[in-house]
Amino acid sequence: MSEMFKISLPDGSVREMPEGSTPGDVAAAIGPGLAKAALAAKIDGELVDLSRPFTGDASLALVTAKDEAEALDLARHDYAHVLAEAVQALWPGTQITFGPSTDDGFYYDVMAPASRAPFSMDDLPAIEDKMREIIRADKPLVREAWSREQLIAKWVEEGETFKAEWAAQLPDDQELTVYWSGQPHSEGAWLDMCRGPHLPSTGKLDPAAFKLMRVAGAYWRGDQNNAQLTRIYGTGWLTKKQLNAHLTRLEEAAKRDHRKLGAEMDLFHLQQEAHGSVFWHPNGYVIYRALEDYMRRAVESADCKEVKTPQVMDARQWEQSGHWGKYRENMFVIPDETPNTEDEGPLVSDDAEWMALKPMNCPAHVLIFKQGIKSYRDLPLRIVENGCCHRNEPHGALHGLMRVRQFTQDDGHIFCREDQIVAETRAFCELADRVYKHFGFTYAIKLALRPEKRFGSDEMWDKAEEELRNAVAEAGLATPEYGWEELPGEGAFYAPKLEWHLTDAIGRTWQVGTIQSDRVLPERLDASYIGEDGARHRPVMLHRAIFGSYERFIGILIEHFAGRLPAWLAPVQAVVATIISDADSYASEAVAKLKAAGIRVEADLRNEKINYKVREHSLAKVPYLLVVGAREAEEGTVAIRTLGEQHQKVMSLEEAIALLKDASTPPDLKPAVPAPAAAAPEGVEA
Repeated sequence: MSEMFKISLPDGSVREMPEGSTPGDVAAAIGPGLAKAALAAKIDGELVDLSRPFTGDASLALVTAKDEAEALDLARHDYAHVLAEAVQALWPGTQITFGPSTDDGFYYDVMAPASRAPFSMDDLPAIEDKMREIIRADKPLVREAWSREQLIAKWVEEGETFKAEWAAQLPDDQELTVYWSGQPHSEGAWLDMCRGPHLPSTGKLDPAAFKLMRVAGAYWRGDQNNAQLTRIYGTGWLTKKQLNAHLTRLEEAAKRDHRKLGAEMDLFHLQQEAHGSVFWHPNGYVIYRALEDYMRRAVESADCKEVKTPQVMDARQWEQSGHWGKYRENMFVIPDETPNTEDEGPLVSDDAEWMALKPMNCPAHVLIFKQGIKSYRDLPLRIVENGCCHRNEPHGALHGLMRVRQFTQDDGHIFCREDQIVAETRAFCELADRVYKHFGFTYAIKLALRPEKRFGSDEMWDKAEEELRNAVAEAGLATPEYGWEELPGEGAFYAPKLEWHLTDAIGRTWQVGTIQSDRVLPERLDASYIGEDGARHRPVMLHRAIFGSYERFIGILIEHFAGRLPAWLAPVQAVVATIISDADSYASEAVAKLKAAGIRVEADLRNEKINYKVREHSLAKVPYLLVVGAREAEEGTVAIRTLGEQHQKVMSLEEAIALLKDASTPPDLKPAVPAPAAAAPEGVEA
């Protein structure tokens, strides 16, 4: 008689199942509807196939399409396998390597057979058709455990040199598993090495819910010294509706691409001579300076003091801080050079003093703190810097303003006592909340917890993480409304951190602001203050930023607003355009008055039709166009067109100036709108 296992379900019920039964059997026992909907299972919290047998008493949660995050990851993993199967079916001799899921889809790295050229975009339609054929065939996906020798022999026999190499290098104690697409060992069944889990069959995928997007070059195991492969990217979803929504977002994102709009609006450019650094044009630098002014007012209101620190610092400082050991590959290092008397070229001497361009401002701010003796009465000390930093990002990772090598952070550090941490963090949370709301962003706030490799004791990390939790709770932000979430393993090597993830106009998220509670750097750089007891104490160092970097934040703003920046940020806030040349004098007078009122305004007196002028300035994303002709000149009025609106409104020049002055005032400089007075109770005079 077989042993019976007790299987605990999420609703608190317990089912007894015979030895050898699976989560799929439990789903079938509950009902045919659940058996059809089930995609995978969690046994004691581990995600597994529905066909994985129980090994004893266990807790069980069945995964269906309602568990969207897990279901999507499973589906995308399966789409990747179907992609590889399709490519090998169409072009026998193709070698396959790795095929993971991604945030919005999947990819697979493959090598075309010697008989044909590398895969290209032209091959994607045929691959898609074959993938749909495999999905509609509803082939079972079956897991098997193989020995290392058996697996390597299989790959060598089939000419899969990459898979054979990988199988040989996997840890000795790791179970090696394969998945069959089709009945195992039957004719036409396809095999891949994979840890799993997978859906029960290919038919659980929607053949209309995926699309192959592009191909790119890749190297075996990411090493440019290895063989070059072709990476085929796709996007995969649970339903066709989700796919269509994603493709619409991509289309909208392409229209909003900050690189495209940056060129159209003449904001900036990048070029090879300064790879990864931005050339700001006059229009773009207006936006940069407006944000810089805004941030200065914001931090001054929070009682922060601005500083400026050197660009180049001695390597010994970075070694002491810990960055030299953990971050050196991302730093621009500058050796001391001495003349080479033989060829007069530079020669790094054995006793060269190494310097580095700063990748962050933190150690320099500690050096400022250490100047002079600090007392507990001096704390908290809040210093900020619009600090230019350099990081040696890989060429392939650079992306417009979003990922650069030279950037400026709205960086700051708060040196405080232990008893001040929660209050200072809460105050920063409230400041960040005001800033993001001024730009119309909603956000989620997340706590990134200790990584595996880190400095400091577990006790220190426990304390720092709890302080950040408490601060967010006191600020009223640790709620579902603010997307509160904890992220295990994603903190910095020296501190846990709160992260602000902004949501833009088309639903994308961007991680920008952060505050980190750091006890490691003050210890490593020997920062201290004199406490009330007369003894030396270590300050806690709160690293904080709101924009993150000006470059990236400007890129986000351009895409969020699709180039139609709020008037206070727009490089040109208004253009006065004439209909006829007889109105030129009045237009010039209007421009002078607008400039006197602080409006960034230009005149368009060209001998062009007004419809041409309207179209051109609309493409340039000018918020307001003031059209003047003979009648307007005679009556002292303007016909004002607001960007994005079809109709114009005629008003006096004075009214237009007042309107534009209000629209062009930064939100933090506008008077607060008083709350409406509470209604008086019935029978009582207000």
